[in-house]
Amino acid sequence: MPLIKNPNNPLNRPIALSNLFWIVLALFLVAGNIFFYIRYNSLQDELRRTQAVVETQKLNDKVLEFTKLFIKDVLEAETEVDFETRLKIENAVRNLDDEEVLAQWQKFVGSETEIEAQDNVKSLLETLVNKIKLP
Repeated sequence: MPLIKNPNNPLNRPIALSNLFWIVLALFLVAGNIFFYIRYNSLQDELRRTQAVVETQKLNDKVLEFTKLFIKDVLEAETEVDFETRLKIENAVRNLDDEEVLAQWQKFVGSETEIEAQDNVKSLLETLVNKIKLP
């Protein structure tokens, strides 16, 4: 049984060259959108990773700056630490915005004996070192 072609059926008509152009253009635009969507997502992921590294570096810088200040102005001090230095160090430890470091700092400041102060210094320095993260 032969197939009867209906000339009015749009699927049986030959595709005009201009229609082919629009179909190819539409497919090209869809492919472009898919490409740019994938690229956008990969750049978003890269941005998130970069921001995390920057935040880690900022925290590391603050911890190292406080540690240097603490070692220089407290541990290497030849005399009693003056009020301005204590205030500077207190502000630096609060600037870290870390409860664990602040608690260790307050233990150190509240030490009543030299032995207790030495133990608290060790704990403070250990806490500071543990706060430093490698990227």
